[in-house]
Amino acid sequence: MSAWVLPDHIADVLPSEARHIEELRRALLDTARGHGYELVMPPLLEHLESLLTGTGEALDLLTFKLVDQLSGRTMGLRADTTSQVARIDAHLLNRQGVTRLCYCGPVLHTRPDRPHATREPLQFGAEIYGHAGPEADLEAVQLALQCLHAARVNGVSVDLADARILRGILNGLAIEPARLHDLQQALAAKAGSELRQITAALPQPVRELLQALPGLYGDASVLDEAQRVFAAHPDLLAALAQLRWLAAQLGDVNVTFDLADMRGYAYYSGARFSIFVPGASDALVRGGRYDEVGAVFGRNRPAAGFSLDLRELVGVVAPRALKAAIRAPWGLDPALRAAVAALREQGETVVCVLPGHESEVDEFHCDRQLVSSAGQWVVKSL
Repeated sequence: MSAWVLPDHIADVLPSEARHIEELRRALLDTARGHGYELVMPPLLEHLESLLTGTGEALDLLTFKLVDQLSGRTMGLRADTTSQVARIDAHLLNRQGVTRLCYCGPVLHTRPDRPHATREPLQFGAEIYGHAGPEADLEAVQLALQCLHAARVNGVSVDLADARILRGILNGLAIEPARLHDLQQALAAKAGSELRQITAALPQPVRELLQALPGLYGDASVLDEAQRVFAAHPDLLAALAQLRWLAAQLGDVNVTFDLADMRGYAYYSGARFSIFVPGASDALVRGGRYDEVGAVFGRNRPAAGFSLDLRELVGVVAPRALKAAIRAPWGLDPALRAAVAALREQGETVVCVLPGHESEVDEFHCDRQLVSSAGQWVVKSL
């Protein structure tokens, strides 16, 4: 095999895409900072038991594992950053009040999560700890929308669900993990016949509620129908009321509901959301409430947040204009060097043409040049 061939679903990022990703990264981090979120940088590598504690089998299968040559312990390359940020909140910061944290860095997956996806996402996320009320859920959704606005993404649609619905329906029932997994998959796929088989042995009231879930997706009328279906279950009605409140606060954004969407059921503990944008084959942003995320670190704080992959984001936004630049000759003349340095200090990009070579650049548009005129170095338009 050629030395330059990379592993499957791993790719270099070339100048045009890299510049665009970096501009998006800065825009998203600035947006989060404007909302009071503090930047953290967890390590890419951790002891496996710390990295995977409480995350479930799915993340375990996505995690690359290796042996630490110093300690002999098994280590993992992070496949998700949320549990690391929860560890930081629980053990390193250990604050009593509300804490807002954001991050942006690579994660590694043993396999792509869907066809043509990268195994090296660049994950951006924001999380708010310490507030159990729906205000934190709303803040997470609104910040996600603001980040997409900063990235110049239009036509977004927010899909709302709630992990408490399935939990409320199954409350008090002992269901083995394998059957619960099959149930979640059948609900997510809206596979009616499979769902009937899985629920055949359950009590009739539970069975009827579960079999009603796949039909509860669409616009706001879904909540009215769910209100009728869940009429005898106050805990389910409370979850519906919060979804209705969240949707009402989002203004003109298109909002849909899918009460059978149980992806991340073992992870989320309340309202959850997915944001879809034109040009993306799946949700670009996923988030919600995950109050149990810090429990394994000895500090079970309320938590809500979201994450997205910048490498996916760059694929659905319009290309940005090239950065204007100034072309300058190369030389040892002190006046020339001083002029170039002054322009760069002003934030200009100055590309010096080396002797005998015209510079080859794809990411800058040299619309001006630095020339000598009457003994002075001046910038003129090309």
